[in-house]
Amino acid sequence: MTTLRALLAASLIVGMFGLAVAKLPPAPPMDEKAKAAAEEKKAKDASAAEAAKAAQAKAEDRVAARYIAEQKAKGKTVTPQMGPASPPSAAPPQAATNGAAKK
Repeated sequence: MTTLRALLAASLIVGMFGLAVAKLPPAPPMDEKAKAAAEEKKAKDASAAEAAKAAQAKAEDRVAARYIAEQKAKGKTVTPQMGPASPPSAAPPQAATNGAAKK
């Protein structure tokens, strides 16, 4: 019986939500001032994302350098390997140039 009540209450809530959303008017079109503000916010967000990406790369480099230094102090040789984060666009032009030079 409680399951039936819960199911009935859930369906009532979903139905009322759908009815409330259906009655909302569409958003008004953006004017030039709002468009300019949106573009400025988009540029600011992109700039912040780029800064965060640079900070992340700098932190990763610091951690890697510290790890290599600790391993060197223990007497172990560590050779860093490039992962998928390396720029893939640099490899194909060099490979194409080397392939053309061999022919």
